[in-house]
Amino acid sequence: MPRQMPAVVQVEMKKGAVELRDMPVPEIGENEVLLRVRGVGVCGSDVHQYHNTQSWSVRVPVILGHEFCGEIAALGKAVKGYSEGDRVASETAAEINHDSPLTRRGMYNLDPDRRGFGYDIHGAMAEYVKVPARLLHRIPKQVPMEVAAMTEPCCVAYQATVVNAHIRPGDTAIVIGPGPIGLLCATMARLSGAGHVVLAGTTRDQGRMEIGRKAGATHAVDVQSQDMMKVLAGLGDGLGADVIIDSTGASASLKSALDWIRPAGHISKVGWGPQPMGFSMDPLVKKAVTLQGSFSHTWAVWERVLEMMGTGQLDPRPFLSKVAKIGDWKPCFDGMHDGSLIKAVLTP
Repeated sequence: MPRQMPAVVQVEMKKGAVELRDMPVPEIGENEVLLRVRGVGVCGSDVHQYHNTQSWSVRVPVILGHEFCGEIAALGKAVKGYSEGDRVASETAAEINHDSPLTRRGMYNLDPDRRGFGYDIHGAMAEYVKVPARLLHRIPKQVPMEVAAMTEPCCVAYQATVVNAHIRPGDTAIVIGPGPIGLLCATMARLSGAGHVVLAGTTRDQGRMEIGRKAGATHAVDVQSQDMMKVLAGLGDGLGADVIIDSTGASASLKSALDWIRPAGHISKVGWGPQPMGFSMDPLVKKAVTLQGSFSHTWAVWERVLEMMGTGQLDPRPFLSKVAKIGDWKPCFDGMHDGSLIKAVLTP
């Protein structure tokens, strides 16, 4: 086992302060495993941290990467049920308060003491990462590692679209923002039975929205050149969308969602953004709309998503734009920033 490993590290809190540097191979505790990373997804949050535009606190220096899978290289002495060489994917809640009322209710994703990989705890853009055994999930044999590395964003989409949005067969659903999470939310909406799945984006998103249509969306609307209200007038009873998933970080998208949602409709907001809103929330009251935030995921969601991937019901590969070695991290970050890549996966 080497003592040092190359890793993608955010070294300072300023734009561009990410670099490839040697870091110590982590030492595991009795309830942890050492994972040989076989795939780690580049998330929009990694790109935000690269540009220092994130809206969350970061403890630097920190190894980036929270969407990952690998093979178990070593086991802590108290770990049971796993063996060296097992293929596993990992959740993101690196540290939680086990005595928290939320944790005891199974809602550890919302525990205020939660600390996650890639911003608070060293992540997986490295050859090895240490992981509490409670976070592990077995990868179905037929799922390649580069696809298994996309489990985490699939779980975010499942939580937002299935757990928190309650889509019913025949519903009209709009997904605002055709980034990786938005595209996966559109896929989940279609799998949930939505009759119409409308992707809403801008002119620069045309390529992504076309891929989204091939993966299950029924409509794609360029909000810069098309009138969404006219599109909605021809769907269902014309009163608006039953469900809207806001996957952007822009405040203006929530204002649009309030315009497009039908009375008694449901909006799930999964996109982050630090900007103030600057508009009235009165439509939320007038229409009696439910506005639901959605954050992270839980054990049950991971098990369900991996099962879906194993059976082929869920296939995120249309959104996997590039698989690259860890030394090529920068073109992957830049490609996701400029929109030329939907999702990149690094193979340390």
